[in-house]
Amino acid sequence: MRLSVLRVASRFILTASLFGFAFAMQVGAQNPDTMMPEASEAKGKQILQDLINGLGGPGYLEVKDLQCHGRRAQFGHNQEVSGFVDFTNARRYPDKERIEYTSKGRNSFLGALIGIDGLGMIKGGAIITVFNGDRGWILDRSGVNELPVTSISDFEEANKRNVDNVLRFRLREEGMSIRYGGGGTVDLKQVDWVELIDKEQRTFRLAVDHSSHLLVRSIVTTTNEETNQRDDDVSIYTNYQLKDSVWTPLQVTREKNGRRTAQTFYDSCTFNPGLPDDVFEKSSLEKKSAELGVKKDKKQSKDDN
Repeated sequence: MRLSVLRVASRFILTASLFGFAFAMQVGAQNPDTMMPEASEAKGKQILQDLINGLGGPGYLEVKDLQCHGRRAQFGHNQEVSGFVDFTNARRYPDKERIEYTSKGRNSFLGALIGIDGLGMIKGGAIITVFNGDRGWILDRSGVNELPVTSISDFEEANKRNVDNVLRFRLREEGMSIRYGGGGTVDLKQVDWVELIDKEQRTFRLAVDHSSHLLVRSIVTTTNEETNQRDDDVSIYTNYQLKDSVWTPLQVTREKNGRRTAQTFYDSCTFNPGLPDDVFEKSSLEKKSAELGVKKDKKQSKDDN
């Protein structure tokens, strides 16, 4: 009897040891620091494919343009809300965007939001910006004017960092590396991290919910040309709802180097609404300016004389 008990105990210990060894091997295989590069890349690509499927699969990938309405809160250096602005955002991927800001607050807040000082709002308390590739214009109380070069370059850089552009267009880009970044917990959710590095050394770290396969957080790390320090731009995505064929986060919070900078609340989003081409042209702002009786573009007035 005693011998039988010992045999059963020995078998149990052996089984437990083998299970523990197998579990340790599995955990070790999932450690991004010990995985072979090919296995790490394959796992990273699989998580990205799960993410795309989670966002809507073909319905997500086939989005050409969108139109959203919402409200944005801006935060000051003391982390307190410095103002709110309503907006209507029309976008055509990858590099066209039109935003109409409406605010009953101070012009200075809108100026800080857009990055241009001395703005004056048109009728209805609005300012409209249009970006079209490497060109851009703004309609304010002074009429239609070219956007500053810095605004254009900021927009172009934002496009390269835009997660939707990365998932829809940039994954197969030359020089783009993909690796598995390990598992973890973010906002009480179990996530898988994927790390991407493009040829210009922007590092993207995406936290993908292990169950829903939706994006929980993105971190874009770049080198600040002025300070030569690393900057972390963080986006936090919450309140996903199905809009048309796309699972859409209706609340997005932005942080830079650990400081909250903005929070966007979307009231509605329509995908592939079939926006006219001229929505993203200077002519649409000139038409709007004429309808409101705003003064003519100063630069254009000189050219006409």
